[in-house]
Amino acid sequence: MREFVYSSQPSRVVFRAGALDDIDAEIDRLGAYRALVLCTPEQRVSAEDVSKRLGERSAGVYAKAVMHVPIETADEARAVAKQLGADCCVAVGGGSTIGLGKAIALTSELPILAVPTTFAGSEMTPIYGITAQGQKKTGRDSRVLPKTVIYDPLLTLTLPAKIAGPSGMNAIAHCVEALYAQDANPITSLMAEEGIRTLASSLPRVVSEPDQLDARSEALYGAWLAGACLGNVGMALHHKLCHTLGGSYNLPHAQTHTVILPHAVHYNREAAPKAMVRITLALEGADPAGGLYDLAKAIGAPLALRDLGMKESDLDAAALLATQNPYYNPRPLEGAAIRQLLQEAWEGNRPG
Repeated sequence: MREFVYSSQPSRVVFRAGALDDIDAEIDRLGAYRALVLCTPEQRVSAEDVSKRLGERSAGVYAKAVMHVPIETADEARAVAKQLGADCCVAVGGGSTIGLGKAIALTSELPILAVPTTFAGSEMTPIYGITAQGQKKTGRDSRVLPKTVIYDPLLTLTLPAKIAGPSGMNAIAHCVEALYAQDANPITSLMAEEGIRTLASSLPRVVSEPDQLDARSEALYGAWLAGACLGNVGMALHHKLCHTLGGSYNLPHAQTHTVILPHAVHYNREAAPKAMVRITLALEGADPAGGLYDLAKAIGAPLALRDLGMKESDLDAAALLATQNPYYNPRPLEGAAIRQLLQEAWEGNRPG
């Protein structure tokens, strides 16, 4: 007999080309009047555009978001929001910027309006991550879930292929682990399979035809599905490894997910047979691990940890860090096997 628990996340999603034009109305819906616009240094132009659209409602632009949300950046942004009298945050960008908004909301409860410009999916989750003393710690808290998400495919047209590809692979990772999550349920599994299918078919077009708005819209739709999956169920080995590598060795977030994903799937292949069947269907018959590796290769994404700056001499310590605290995974955590997984990922070998 089927048994499951499903809790949907209480957020509003606006998805259409040109949706950013309605940002004033969405701020009204939040009951907010003074928005601090967040971004990375590289996306200041986009954030300034949003600030101009908001006019007197803009409290200013904070353009210091960086990946993995260092505690120092979080503390400074919190202080700036308080100093400027902000009553909400508008996060323009990808996971780094949205993560910073979450760090602010965690202590201030300021509502977040997210405007994602990548395919990461963080905007749909109550998951936050903050890095302190070389370790990234994550948690779940309803206060950090963006109240409103504006998906405007037009904003992804300037996203270069070298970022778009790994960003989409990061989203696929959310879908993959949702399929064998401890609290998996029929709703998220449907969304996860559709997310993998949509992203796997659209990402090659995003990379090969940068001006193809339909392809970018499909990839953004896949990212929404992926984020919704990540926000509703727990993750496993893949995400633990990526948080360890990113937080402790400062590796780029999406690229690390891209490299690790095929190897984590290969590790879990025998322990999660039903999930592997659904991944195979979503990849149109391809082997789950090999197919994901081939997809990453086809879109020109990185395939090896050594190409991201990881030192081979750090693999032993990374494997130890990733297995220190117990967490759910369909296959038991085996130190030697995880160390071999990291070796294969460091060398960039095709799994299987």
